[in-house]
Amino acid sequence: MSVSKYQLTDNQTEDVVFQIGQFDNHEEFRELAQTNYFTMLLLKKGKGKVMRDEAVYDFNSPGVLCFSLYQPFKIIPEGEFEGTILRFQPGFFCLIKHRNEVSCNGILFNNLYDTPFVGLSAAEINTLQIVAGEITDELKQHDKPDHEVVISYLKIFLINASRVKMEQQKGDFSAIEHANPMVVTLKNAIEEHFRTRHSPADYADLLYVSTPVLNNISKQYFNKTLTDLIAERMATEAKRELYLTAKPVKQIAFELGYGDEFYFSRFFKKHTGVSPAIFRNKVGFNKLQEA
Repeated sequence: MSVSKYQLTDNQTEDVVFQIGQFDNHEEFRELAQTNYFTMLLLKKGKGKVMRDEAVYDFNSPGVLCFSLYQPFKIIPEGEFEGTILRFQPGFFCLIKHRNEVSCNGILFNNLYDTPFVGLSAAEINTLQIVAGEITDELKQHDKPDHEVVISYLKIFLINASRVKMEQQKGDFSAIEHANPMVVTLKNAIEEHFRTRHSPADYADLLYVSTPVLNNISKQYFNKTLTDLIAERMATEAKRELYLTAKPVKQIAFELGYGDEFYFSRFFKKHTGVSPAIFRNKVGFNKLQEA
């Protein structure tokens, strides 16, 4: 990035828990990367493609790109790429703890069925830029920025972005359901059975259609293979359990249909880049209790 970033650190650990800054190129996002932050890119200029997990999506400014904890992503822009980055750790702002105020989990973050991109109107991006500016001013103008002030503005940012995304989802899924009702049927089946049914063939048997048909639906509407979609759903649930509970890894593995804890750990590391133990140590139950 060519412009300074401003950040907040934890008073005890001195870890960076929140960060905001400007970017005018994609240098920091050109390689597939995973971090222990929730990340949002508020795009002022740029278009191109973004790779998240195994899927590739289009984006066109103005808009917001959102990525979850340890979710691999990289940016492939066409020409200029300019905007604001906001990053925060769950110990600084817990989405679950604040879910009644900010309904963004499953909408902006951990939304494996939809694009990570939220398109914005001129008025909508102006609102978010003003909020981002207030956060920057708080960090820039005070030797000891007030964490609660930053959290308040972050809530406003997330609420506004979530509202836009929810309205877009209503229209998108209504059109998808009208075009092919099997898409919603498949999504609902995965949500109900992902703990016990791990293969595309399982869902083909359940829904009385062929595996190739379901795989084509997944590729067309969710932009990923059915195998990847199921695996991503399990990884998301595993992260949630490690994040929110003190359950032993062995128990989480068993509840997700893995009889072998070590096989589950390999699966988790493949999809997040870190082991369940490291994930929990960085952002999980102990950190949540401290927060």
